Amino acid sequence: MQVRRYGAWHKRGLFYLARTLGGQLSSGDDYGELRASVGLHLLDFDLFTATERQRQQALWRFEMRDETQPQVSLGNILQMNLVELNKADRLGLPPGPLRAWITFFKHWQEELTMASITHEPVQQAMDRIRQLSADEEARRLAFVRERALRDEVSFLNEAKQEGWVEGRQEALKEAEEQILKTKRATARSLMAHTEMVDQMIAEIADLPIEEVKQLRAEIKR
Repeated sequence: MQVRRYGAWHKRGLFYLARTLGGQLSSGDDYGELRASVGLHLLDFDLFTATERQRQQALWRFEMRDETQPQVSLGNILQMNLVELNKADRLGLPPGPLRAWITFFKHWQEELTMASITHEPVQQAMDRIRQLSADEEARRLAFVRERALRDEVSFLNEAKQEGWVEGRQEALKEAEEQILKTKRATARSLMAHTEMVDQMIAEIADLPIEEVKQLRAEIKR
């Protein structure tokens, strides 16, 4: 099943390799100007497992060779490289950039494992992932803040309407108390699930900084 699953991809890969090679030249250009067209496929499954030798190899490079005499090659002008990520991670590779990238692809969510990687491009990729995660957290918090504001407006409108219709001010007071509870609950949630400083929590929850500090002190007790 896995070989059939990969079949369409490798055909597409060969098509793009050939098109990339041919697209380098225009009419009248010298063929000597051609550069190698190299494809790289990262596989999340083991493709070659028929023999023990295949099971012990995770990196593959395919070039144009004669069918009956494979030692006769047209060179590496067309080259397709395959990396079986699971197998490469399992077998281990010599230290170097390729091993660092394979570790990244397989273990990017494991902080302790990634802390040992010193390859600068991989570190930059991890920094980018952390930035995207921070952006996602910021969007989530913005949503929490927006929802709290909507609740606040809704509570106030309902209270004002009820107070106007029935002539009771208690409804407005009750709504304001409910809003304050919501803000405090938001602040406590941010303290429990993030490492935000009190000033940022105060801005998001729309609370005085002194009250946020008091809430944090209560949580620690």
